[in-house]
Amino acid sequence: MSSQVEISGYDPQWVEEYTRERAKIIEALGDVCAGIEHMGSTSVPGLGAKAIIDIMVGVEDLASIQSEHRERLLGIQYEYVHKPDFPESAFFRRGEWGAGTHHLHIYKYKGEQWKNHLLFRDYLKAHPESLQAYDTLKKDLAYQFKYDRAAYTEAKGPFIRLVVEQAKLERHKQRQMNF
Repeated sequence: MSSQVEISGYDPQWVEEYTRERAKIIEALGDVCAGIEHMGSTSVPGLGAKAIIDIMVGVEDLASIQSEHRERLLGIQYEYVHKPDFPESAFFRRGEWGAGTHHLHIYKYKGEQWKNHLLFRDYLKAHPESLQAYDTLKKDLAYQFKYDRAAYTEAKGPFIRLVVEQAKLERHKQRQMNF
């Protein structure tokens, strides 16, 4: 894999790879791991993606990720990447800079970030028209921003935010119907 933005067709092996990594991550983090989920495009059947497995871990408090946890994650090849612009998360990468194979995102369990990632993933799984629109958008943006991953990621933002808002609205309507 290179630092270029390259979208691959969906590969069911991504789920198997997540499952293998999940067990290692849970062992490395021990009891600070309150939840773990496969997120991002590789978690959505039928969606093209950069072939990077995105994994989300939920913890009760980000401060619970101590140097011992970072060392254990490094032992399974997840390198901590300091991202001062995102104080509400911790990020680890497996693989070379710009050519990572796995991204590990640690958030507050059931916090806003956690919920939004799950809403987005689950909405795409349940709405084929949104999945197709996102797949097309990703391919168009990958062509447009082939050598600029940051611009590619930023350009997806409005669509992602729109889907999350649609998912929240749908969830709210479902809750009202259940009363």
